[in-house]
Amino acid sequence: MDTRTPTPAEPPLICIRHLQKHYGQFKALDDINLEVRRGEVIALIGPSGSGKSTLVRCINLLEEYDAGTIEVDGIRVASAGNLARVRAEVGMVFQQFNLFPHMSALRNVALAPVRVRGLSWADATARAEALLERVGLKEHQHKRPSQLSGGQQQRVAIARALAMKPNLLLFDEPTSALDPEMVEEVLEVIQDIAKTGVTLLIVTHEMSFAHQVADRVVFMEHGRIVEVAPPQTFFHCPTSDRARVFIGTSPRPARRQPA
Repeated sequence: MDTRTPTPAEPPLICIRHLQKHYGQFKALDDINLEVRRGEVIALIGPSGSGKSTLVRCINLLEEYDAGTIEVDGIRVASAGNLARVRAEVGMVFQQFNLFPHMSALRNVALAPVRVRGLSWADATARAEALLERVGLKEHQHKRPSQLSGGQQQRVAIARALAMKPNLLLFDEPTSALDPEMVEEVLEVIQDIAKTGVTLLIVTHEMSFAHQVADRVVFMEHGRIVEVAPPQTFFHCPTSDRARVFIGTSPRPARRQPA
């Protein structure tokens, strides 16, 4: 992963202040405050229903929030004017793959750079071919989604997000819809991306993966951030009682071996 240390004057890529999101009387997000540095990998973990997916969906306004502020690269995330600018710089990979079923993998990846970035089809296709090779799908580039396994479809979805050359990638439980044997191939692709310096926010239930890839772990419950710590600290000596209980009921990552 990217381990560069930002200069003190460098602003965070993401700045979230006092974020609130309600569904009726239910508080999905309750006073969320979080900053994410450029090139940082954040793992969002916690029990189901804790607000993790809602948080990442608010960052590109797939969910409208009720109060507080979100800024991405200095741009206020709001429903007016600047939303298109934010979404052009933020890639999203969903639990479900959301590929166009009538298009090949290659065209699924090439489409957004043509429509949003204004690339020619020739340039977008060349970029798509390179990305599909990067995620190990060069030989499947002309297949439609129905001809691919779940793990392959999710890798196409990751390539599609990368095709826009985003500053930020959001992953909303990218392995939750996969059969167990397909999970590892997708996690390996994400781990490779984490080494390139792209900023990543990853909602995940894969504790070992969070331990290996994240710079910081953000633990949430009941719509609040309970604890934020480096993975070595969080998984082996968490400070909150709730995190200790959660880790006790989750697969415990092995300690990293010295190089």
